[in-house]
Amino acid sequence: MTARTDLADLLAQVSADRMTATVATLACDPMAGRRVGSTGGAVARAWLVDKLTALGADVHTEDFQVRAVPQVYQAPAVTWGDRNCSYPLVFGRQVAIHPASADSRNRRRGDLGVAGRGDPAGRWLVVPAEMSLFDAYRDTRDAAGLLVRRPVDAEGWQFTMLAGPDPGPLPVLALDPDTHHAVLAAATGDGWLDGTTPLRRADVTGTNIHARLRQPAPGGVELLLTAHYDGVGDHPGLRLPGASDNATGVAVVLESARILTTALPDGVGLSVALLDGEEIGALGSAHHATQVREQGAAPLVINIDGAGRLDGAAAVEAGGPAHRLLALLDQAGRHTGVPLTASPVASDNRRYGGAGFAAVGIGAGMGGYHSPADTPDKVDSATLAAIAGLVVATAHLAAATPATLSSSIGDKR
Repeated sequence: MTARTDLADLLAQVSADRMTATVATLACDPMAGRRVGSTGGAVARAWLVDKLTALGADVHTEDFQVRAVPQVYQAPAVTWGDRNCSYPLVFGRQVAIHPASADSRNRRRGDLGVAGRGDPAGRWLVVPAEMSLFDAYRDTRDAAGLLVRRPVDAEGWQFTMLAGPDPGPLPVLALDPDTHHAVLAAATGDGWLDGTTPLRRADVTGTNIHARLRQPAPGGVELLLTAHYDGVGDHPGLRLPGASDNATGVAVVLESARILTTALPDGVGLSVALLDGEEIGALGSAHHATQVREQGAAPLVINIDGAGRLDGAAAVEAGGPAHRLLALLDQAGRHTGVPLTASPVASDNRRYGGAGFAAVGIGAGMGGYHSPADTPDKVDSATLAAIAGLVVATAHLAAATPATLSSSIGDKR
C-alpha cells in the first residue's frame, strides 16, 4: 500500500457518532460544567480515565493546586427602578456578577449615580461604557457598588469568566447593553438599585490526566495530543454544559488516539494529556509542560480547543520550534480538505510553546461561548470528523514524512 492509501484507510475509521456521544456525556447534568475542583469535574475525570484505560493506555493522574477560583454560590437577586416602576433582572441574561466583585450576600440598596460624577456615598455607580473599571475605582468612597456594561451573545446570554482580576473592594454587577443604557439614563434622575453579589473564591485541587499509548524509540518521533476537559462550571439555576468548549476537543483527542494507537509505526511515541484548569489561566498545561521539560522529552504537541462548527477554516496558532509540525499540519489539511488559517488559539498550546516545545493549537468554533447556549445540539458532527481527520493525518505524516517540508500557514517561533 502507498502512504496515501494507508491514510485514506485511517481516515475512514473516524467516527463522528462516537465523538458526538462523547460530547453529550461530558456536557450532561452529572458533570455540572466540569469546573476545576468541582464534583462535576471529578465525575468527568473518572469517566475519561476509564475511556483511556479501555484503549490500552497506561493512565495516571497528576494533582496541582489552584488558588481563588470564583464560584457563584447563589443566584444574585437584583432589582432596579424609579419612583414609578421596579424591574427585576434575569441572572445570566440581564445581570451577572463581575469577576472583580467583592462577595456580598446581603442586599445593598442605593440610589443610582454615575462613576466619576457627584458624591458616590451610598450609591450604585453606573460605569459609562468608555470608562475602564480601573478608572471607575478612583472615587468610590462609601459607594454601594459598581455597574458595568457587558455584551451578550446571539442568544442573549452573558459569558462567564473564571480567570480575571483579583477581587476589588466593592460589589460589581455586569449588565447587558440594553439594561446598562436604561440604568445609566435613570442615574440622572431618581433611579435606584437593590442587589446582591454572592461570589466566593476557593482554593481547589486541579487534576490532569496523562495517558501513554505508545513508547517512542530513542531519538524517535513523539506525539502529544492535548485538550482541556474543564469548563467554567454551572451556576445556581443555570447550566453551562461546555459542549463546544471543550468537550469537542476532548472527543477529537480520544477518537484520534483510538485510531493512532494501533496505526503508527513501531518507535513512534503517542501520549495524551487531558488537562484541568485551562479556564482559570491554563494552569494544568503550565504544570504539565514543566514536567515534560524536566523529563527531557521533546514531543510534537497538538492541542484542540473548540471543534464545534467549522466556519470557513480551522484556526491554527504555532508556538516553539514548530516549523516542521506546521508543515505537516499544512500537508494534512490538503490531504483531508480542511482549510487552515493562521489565527489566535489562546489555549494550552501556548504553555507548551512557551516551554520550548513544537506546539500547535487548533480551533474550529465555540458556539455559545461560556454560556448556557454551549449545548451538544449546537455541535456539528461533520466538524468533529474533519478535525479528528486532520489530527490523524498530521500524526500519520509525522511518522512517515521527511523533515524538509514547507508550510503556508506560517511559523511563529
